[in-house]
Amino acid sequence: MTDNIIHIKGLNVQVDNKSILKNINLKVPRNKITVLLGPSGCGKTTLLKCLNRLTDLQPQLQLEGEVLIEGENIFHPKQDITLIRQKMGLLSQKPFPLPMSIYKNITYGLKIKGIRDKVLLNARVEQHLRDAGLWEEVKDRLHATSTKLSIGQQQRLCLARGLAVGPEIILADEPTSALDPISSKKIEEKFLELKEEYTLIIVTHILRQAKRLADNVVFMYFGEIVEQGTPDEIFNNPQSEILKEYLRSGH
Repeated sequence: MTDNIIHIKGLNVQVDNKSILKNINLKVPRNKITVLLGPSGCGKTTLLKCLNRLTDLQPQLQLEGEVLIEGENIFHPKQDITLIRQKMGLLSQKPFPLPMSIYKNITYGLKIKGIRDKVLLNARVEQHLRDAGLWEEVKDRLHATSTKLSIGQQQRLCLARGLAVGPEIILADEPTSALDPISSKKIEEKFLELKEEYTLIIVTHILRQAKRLADNVVFMYFGEIVEQGTPDEIFNNPQSEILKEYLRSGH
């Protein structure tokens, strides 16, 4: 089993002859936190969307290249998109809990996978709410609507919902940008725990967050990977003038 769960080869994304991603070549190590760092509009979110083929929802995009997950090219026409997305738990900038109870948010994906046993569903609900650090806060109101939760709790519920479908990889697109500092800290602490079992790819433009979380940093600028390496290499020994300037600006 290779130490890299994802291998991106020569990935290019264009729209109307304008490049969004340019010749992306990247290996993502298993059970580590890889941070995609860079200014807004540099292609970080588009790269994330390529990994679970959310780009399929934007037919105006032209893609070329390969994204290999466990050695399989996810862009192969015979690939099952549903299975690809089940491998990926996705956490967006703003939480989007389903308009139903906390309990049903977790069991929704489990039932789609064919799990109907009530005892098993109950156990999985508790397990994943614990994984997301939310169980103690909601265990007495599992059947209350999810929209009554705070924004920070909603984000952790979305994390629990994503974990319930059994992903191998967690994709997080600026997951704390809408949260208060306390909720952000809880999410970050969970990420550090979850890498024991999952591979995480986190998009951020916050240097402090990248330093706290990353095992591997990928710095992007105008659709290209400028530098990649360990936090020590990226933050303490940057090679390019673009990265040096970005670090000086203290984003």
